[in-house]
Amino acid sequence: MILETKFAFNIVFIQELSWLTIYAILSLKNRDVEELVRIPNHSNWLTFVNMSLSINNYLRVITYVNIRLSSFWFSLCKDIFYHRDISLISFFNNNNILFFINIYSDSLQSALKYLKGTEVDIHNVLVMTGDFNIRNSLWDLLYPHYSTHSNFLIDIMDSFSLGLSYSTNSIPTRYSDNN
Repeated sequence: MILETKFAFNIVFIQELSWLTIYAILSLKNRDVEELVRIPNHSNWLTFVNMSLSINNYLRVITYVNIRLSSFWFSLCKDIFYHRDISLISFFNNNNILFFINIYSDSLQSALKYLKGTEVDIHNVLVMTGDFNIRNSLWDLLYPHYSTHSNFLIDIMDSFSLGLSYSTNSIPTRYSDNN
C-alpha cells in the first residue's frame, strides 16, 4: 500500500518487513507445490536490502527510494556494513557523498552492538532511523526509566555526528500491544 501511494514519499525505511508469497510453484525435487517467498517490489521504487534473500535468513530492514530520485545515484554500501539488520545507502548530491542508515535492533541489540564494534569513518550521515527497541526517558518523557542499551545508541549517534530528533506532533512511534 505504501509503495502504491502516488508521490507521497520519496524514501521509505521499513523495519520488520513483511515477506509475501509471490507464487506457488511446482517443486523440482518432488511433486509438492513450493511457495516462492520474497519481499514486495514495485516498478516505481528502487529496492535496497543488505543480504541475499533466503528463507533461512530473513532480512529485517529494507529501504525503498522513489525512481524519481534516480539521478542521485543511490547505492547500497555492503562493503561498509554487512548485517541483516542494517542498510547503509549512499547517494550523490553536488559532488558530495551522503548517507542514510536504516536499522532494526532486536531485543539483544545485535545491530547496535555490531555498529559499536565496527570501526568506520563515515561522514555526511544525514539520517539514521530505525526500530531500536529501546525505551528511555531521554526520548520518551512518559517513560520514567533510563535504559543502559541507550548508551550504545547515543555513542553510535555521536560517532556519526547525529543528534536526536524529537517528534513534533507528540504521536508515539510505538503503541502498546494490550488494550
